[in-house]
Amino acid sequence: MELKVINDKGLSSANLVASDEVFGRGYNEDLVHQLVTAYQANARAGNSKQKSRCEIAKSTRKPFAQKGTGRARAGMASSPLWRGGGKIFPNTGEENYSQKVNRKMYRAGFAAILSRLVAEERLVVIEDLTVDAPKTKLLADKIKGLGIAGRVLVITDSMDENLYLSSRNLPNVLVLEAYQADPVSLVRFPNVIVTRGAVAKIEEMFA
Repeated sequence: MELKVINDKGLSSANLVASDEVFGRGYNEDLVHQLVTAYQANARAGNSKQKSRCEIAKSTRKPFAQKGTGRARAGMASSPLWRGGGKIFPNTGEENYSQKVNRKMYRAGFAAILSRLVAEERLVVIEDLTVDAPKTKLLADKIKGLGIAGRVLVITDSMDENLYLSSRNLPNVLVLEAYQADPVSLVRFPNVIVTRGAVAKIEEMFA
């Protein structure tokens, strides 16, 4: 398939012949959902810690008499039924939320997302994206000149220091190298800009 390519001024350039396997695949919603869910789960630290009733710093003395008070019987104030008591099934801080994703599934899901972006005309291929100085305004003006508004994900084949420093202060712009691209970012951003060199690297990784 052919991808439309523009230059840094937003003008059309020579089209790029891309792999159908990466940019022309059918969309599998279930696979993409599983891929995104697993990616987010694998990012969880799992270090949330809660206390059980035996770890609560309260007296183990019986709070009041078993009978005669009219209240429900209680053995100790650290009971999970009481405010300030322990948790019934607490997090231990050693939970493992990771999910396994096979290599074929990851490649197919990643390609399905890219293909959907191409089909919806939300993926723009640019010859190259560079800035002459590490200034936020230069990068913002360049993206605006491409006719793209809103949140933007930029995938480049190589990131120099000027491009990195220029993008740090733009809240709606994320710049990644091709090997750093992830399915969550591709789904989260409504607009994606990919350099010609990054397309070649993505095809090399997922074709």
